[in-house]
Amino acid sequence: MSRYLIVPAVFLLLSLTGCGGGSQHALEEKYFLISTNIKVPYWQQAFAGLSRAANELPVKAEQVGPDTYDPKAQHEQFQELLKQKPSGILISVSDPSLKDDIDAAIAQGIPVIAIDSDAPTSKRLMFIGTDNYKVGTMGGKVAAERLHGKGSVAVYTMPEQANLKERLRGYKDVFANYPQIKITEVVDIKGDRRIAFDHTEEIVVKGTKVDAFVCLEAIACPEIDEVLGRKNVTGKVIVAMDTDQRTLDAVKKGTISATIGQKPFTMAYVGLKLLDDLHHHPLASLTTNWSQDPFSPVPSFIDTGVTLIDQSNVDGFIQARDSATQKK
Repeated sequence: MSRYLIVPAVFLLLSLTGCGGGSQHALEEKYFLISTNIKVPYWQQAFAGLSRAANELPVKAEQVGPDTYDPKAQHEQFQELLKQKPSGILISVSDPSLKDDIDAAIAQGIPVIAIDSDAPTSKRLMFIGTDNYKVGTMGGKVAAERLHGKGSVAVYTMPEQANLKERLRGYKDVFANYPQIKITEVVDIKGDRRIAFDHTEEIVVKGTKVDAFVCLEAIACPEIDEVLGRKNVTGKVIVAMDTDQRTLDAVKKGTISATIGQKPFTMAYVGLKLLDDLHHHPLASLTTNWSQDPFSPVPSFIDTGVTLIDQSNVDGFIQARDSATQKK
């Protein structure tokens, strides 16, 4: 599945003939964003950022990726894109095995920037996204406060994803300061919301003691909230991730304690503009380890920041989101 954006030909023709402000863009330029779980609202926000940047430049840009968490499908999509000789690629790395794909693109002279989830051992030029360790410490402090310093915690994640590992590390470091808070279970949801739902139902039916549910990704906590609501279970702390509408609705109701909102719009917007600049002003070498060069012309990491969303600011967040993502 893909989301395709082509800037109207009239703008490109004006640019090429010098009547559109002297744009440097050529008709054959094309950029890609390779996402994961393309149907979730998170990636719809990223597409809005990609679209905004593409219209402003103007260039052609396309968002592609599987409908579910599927590293194999993402790998196959990457291989297909390389055949098209794109001008640049943004990718959210779902699995460490994608390192080889990234390195292959770099070897062909195609600039690659990781967004949202990184592949730090690859030859990607930089990472644009969230300080994921900071996300974990932020969420850990919220959970510890709501638990009043004691309780059992179930964590829902996808253990092989690098950004989620960093979030879990942040939670663990905060909980280390609270000897009576214990992570009793780490659940691998494998990118499938049904696993989150079924496992939570199992916890409730068996009467397993869980005082807090922590989600390191976007899809699990709405399912947890749904199960607890159906079973009339109250008094649980739930710390979610990202801004799925169901998550925001539960924050408004108070059944989800808080969620940590990332900025996928910003990641894609900034990422495309940097790719465009790298295409038109190439680095001396794409294979240089720029992260170790004290005079590097590119940053190794751009932190797009996060927002802690709870009942006090959820309405304002929704209003700002709708304003930013509406078509312009």
